[in-house]
Amino acid sequence: MQAQDDIGIEPRLRDEVLLRLGCATPLRPDAAGLGTLYRSWCLQVPFDNIRKMIALGQGGEAPLPGGDATDFFEHWLAAGTGGTCWTTSNALCVLARSLGFDAWRVAGSMRDLGIINHGSVLVRGDDGHWLLDTSIMYNEPAPIGTAPFSRDGAFPVEVEPSADGGFLLWVDVPPGPGYTCCRLNTQRVSHAQFLANYEVSRERSPFNTRLYARRNRPEALVLLSGSQRYVKTASGVTRQELAPEELVQALRDEIGIAPAVVAAWVAAGGLESSYRPQHNPAAPAPSEPPSRRRP
Repeated sequence: MQAQDDIGIEPRLRDEVLLRLGCATPLRPDAAGLGTLYRSWCLQVPFDNIRKMIALGQGGEAPLPGGDATDFFEHWLAAGTGGTCWTTSNALCVLARSLGFDAWRVAGSMRDLGIINHGSVLVRGDDGHWLLDTSIMYNEPAPIGTAPFSRDGAFPVEVEPSADGGFLLWVDVPPGPGYTCCRLNTQRVSHAQFLANYEVSRERSPFNTRLYARRNRPEALVLLSGSQRYVKTASGVTRQELAPEELVQALRDEIGIAPAVVAAWVAAGGLESSYRPQHNPAAPAPSEPPSRRRP
């Protein structure tokens, strides 16, 4: 069921997006089609804060960019930009719905901090419910059920039901030293509420002042966080400090951001601020995913 305030995308734009994703058209709204759609998204659409940093650096009171799916996809097609959780989740949800999937937005708390700070996508199929997270991007849909689920490799992910009727998503992504927990619910969230949550992130977000840009490969993820470059495979993580010119080049060559947009990001202060010392807030008490707990 689609919320009344949802705005779709035109078939022309949908087909252009699918072509760029490398998906066959028409893409059937079944389990195989869902796997193809999500894997293609993870390999082709970056998770990055480039447009957000440009907007915040330039100032003004205009809405943050990418909250509308058409705007998101047009900029991705033209300049290779992605977005943060609210924009990428909304765009994937709209795209999935345009293909006939029963998809909806959900919200929760990354790091289980007790505040709503993360958006994601749930899809219902004949074989159950699936989580398609556009921030964590684990390449294959994760099933949501009554029993814990885990998958290893370069993109480890675990899901377990929670007592409040939602579920916990456990992920191991650099630069964190281990697993991070995200508490999500299954209730449908409107586009308007997603936009409101996105605007609230102006005041508090790890993606406002330092670069965060991630692009997946079939067996590895490449992440630019601040001035650091991380590469994670099933074998482990490597880290490299990049000089400013190297960071700019990596944004263009590895993440796929158009040179003009990278230049706008530099002009808005994004490069300079990515080299400033980072304030690390106190982390929540350490905990372990289901697979690592003692019986």
